[in-house]
Amino acid sequence: MTTIDAQTHTLPLGGPSLPQERRLVTELPGPRSAEILARKAAAVPAGIGHTVPVAAVAAGGGVVVDADGNSLIDLGSGIAVTTVGNAHPKVAAAIAAQAAQFTHTCVMITPYEPYIEVAEALNRLTPGDFAKKSALFNSGAEAVENAIKIARKHTGRQAVVAFDHGYHGRTNLTMALTAKAMPYKSGFGPFAPEVYRAQASYPYRDGLSGAEAAARTILQLEKQIGADNLAAVIIEPIQGEGGFIVPADGYLPAIVEWCRANGVVFIADEVQTGFGRTGAMFASEIFGIEPDLITTAKGIAGGMPLAAVTGRAEIMDASHSGGLGGTYGGNPVACAAALAAIDAYENDGLVERATEIGALLKARLAEIQAADPRLGDIRGHGAMIAAEFVDPVTKAPDAALTAAVAKAAIAEGVIVLTCGTFGNVIRFLPPLTIGDDLLNEGLDIVAKALAAH
Repeated sequence: MTTIDAQTHTLPLGGPSLPQERRLVTELPGPRSAEILARKAAAVPAGIGHTVPVAAVAAGGGVVVDADGNSLIDLGSGIAVTTVGNAHPKVAAAIAAQAAQFTHTCVMITPYEPYIEVAEALNRLTPGDFAKKSALFNSGAEAVENAIKIARKHTGRQAVVAFDHGYHGRTNLTMALTAKAMPYKSGFGPFAPEVYRAQASYPYRDGLSGAEAAARTILQLEKQIGADNLAAVIIEPIQGEGGFIVPADGYLPAIVEWCRANGVVFIADEVQTGFGRTGAMFASEIFGIEPDLITTAKGIAGGMPLAAVTGRAEIMDASHSGGLGGTYGGNPVACAAALAAIDAYENDGLVERATEIGALLKARLAEIQAADPRLGDIRGHGAMIAAEFVDPVTKAPDAALTAAVAKAAIAEGVIVLTCGTFGNVIRFLPPLTIGDDLLNEGLDIVAKALAAH
């Protein structure tokens, strides 16, 4: 296993080193960051917001360094993207080597081996002992759109079911699939038709067993849509933006079984949960399911734009030639980065490290919860852990407290992200290269911020 030095970012093959410390030399934002953010406000649309008021200039291990020399503890990984760590030496070297060879030809014009190698790796790594194929794209939303296209072509049906609390992207079709209106959907309709929504399992709030929640879902599918009309069911094995909601045991296998019995394509959206984030290479493994199609992105390529749809060969082959693709899909530089990142996941002990991080996060959050019942629920797997903040008597979501705690932690140099349909969840997504000292210090700051509010 890779040793993550508590003080210096030291990964295999050398690479850039940054002091692994929280260091505030100015208030946030400092003067240089403030200048850059003013330029952003003048040049970039208001719709592209930001969470942390800094301008980043370097990152690695478990820190992000800004233009004023402040060093922040990174508990967000760019929303679960830099899972292997920022500027991972293997990834950086692979990017440089491929860029020196060629940066683009378009795989639909002249194919190249890195694309094929990534597809082969995904076919091998994803759950399911059956023949698979993979198609590469640019973003998670694009992967989801193509998974729906493939499922519709394969089944000859049109209807698609997504779930309460689900998030699948910001394009027109993926906005239709996404449950939360603000900030993702409001004012951007009309949306793609033939998208339906069902209730999923949310144990903290519905109190149902997996079997009970699945029976409720299946009743909706059968009575409100009809199995004969349904091309696909798409769900995140752990719902990400909706609040890191972990379904009750048995829920997902029951939904998969129903899909199999009714010729419905089961799509696991593993854009946020994939590539070691949950302590398994894919979260589907945790729940014992083998999806027909899996969508991936985020952690796939160490920060480079890449996404994929991987699935049963007979489903993936449903499209006619030319029906899938895109000019930049499977860009060779991004593919080189993905192969290096996959190497790190498989050979540097990072998947095991996710489990260690999860144990530390849960233990520390349990200590905080014991002293403050406003931390109503702790859930998640691996380095994907949620803290849901509530009124301790009624369990009503407390979005104001959540926002205040996150803002205070950021001001003290700890990058944390909020999420949840009700805006009352802090999600912990540290890079798997973070050291225990930084992780504990970050949690100390969060606990201090909660106590102050």
